[in-house]
Amino acid sequence: MIPIHTDPRMIEHRTPSGHPEKPERLSAILDHWRKTGRLTETNAVAVKEVDRSDLARVHTEAYLKNLEEKSADATDEHLQMLDPDTSMGRSSLRAAKLAAGAAVAAVRQVTAPDAKHRIAFCAVRPPGHHARPHAAMGFCLYGTIAAAAAHARDVLQLDRILIVDFDVHHGNGTQEIFYEDDSVGFLSIHRFPFYPGSGRADETGSGPGLGFTWNVPLGADTSPKNYHAAFEASLEKAAAKTKPQLVLISAGFDAHREDPVGGLGLESDDFRRITRAIRQVADTHAEGRIVSMLEGGYHIERLVESATIHLDALQ
Repeated sequence: MIPIHTDPRMIEHRTPSGHPEKPERLSAILDHWRKTGRLTETNAVAVKEVDRSDLARVHTEAYLKNLEEKSADATDEHLQMLDPDTSMGRSSLRAAKLAAGAAVAAVRQVTAPDAKHRIAFCAVRPPGHHARPHAAMGFCLYGTIAAAAAHARDVLQLDRILIVDFDVHHGNGTQEIFYEDDSVGFLSIHRFPFYPGSGRADETGSGPGLGFTWNVPLGADTSPKNYHAAFEASLEKAAAKTKPQLVLISAGFDAHREDPVGGLGLESDDFRRITRAIRQVADTHAEGRIVSMLEGGYHIERLVESATIHLDALQ
């Protein structure tokens, strides 16, 4: 069974009434996986808060201090709004630290010389791929996957990492953090034009990182057939260039056609093909090493269904 890094304290992160990034997103997934035997005492991995040094690799000191100060004043009755979409309650910063801690621990688990598992999943919230070096954005407080990638690069001394982001929204924060970095490749397939407004095909990196960012912007009317063709072609190019030692996945399921926030015409089963394509890259180049972490997905039933298909396809 694939190790699942998660913690019920992440469910305590509160958002405003009616907000799509609600606690039920994570609790519904975990409940279903427990009922179906996918999450047991055997494969559940306890989570610790991330070390501040891991956050400091991807965020400015001023931003980290600002979050800590706002967190001290936040309550679940009086949320601190960090941007029009992103809120902070009493337990939000702890939840974000747990999410990033899960991601870093999962990377360490699958890359250990004596690793028993080469694949891990992080069932976490809040999401992280919009968080910028100096600002919260789009429901995200910390760059969860970015912290994990930077830890792999700086602490574990990996110099060929590939991040694959199939959330319907462009992972602008992740891209910004590694835009000039040739050790961390970034591939994002997303709806465009759409929030957050970035992710054009001509955004390919700069400086040493030029050519290590791949964006696949797709119109809202893209068919699943054309989606898969575009994704697999770009993934092949990214894999051939980076030859990754580790593959990280920003697993957002809001490209599902029923998703109320995103929607890009995909069905739940399309995530099986996406996942298998990524796994093939990891098997070819990275000794099968993958860490996937939850990003978006806001139709609860379809989120549970799609995330379960993704988990099963990773097996």
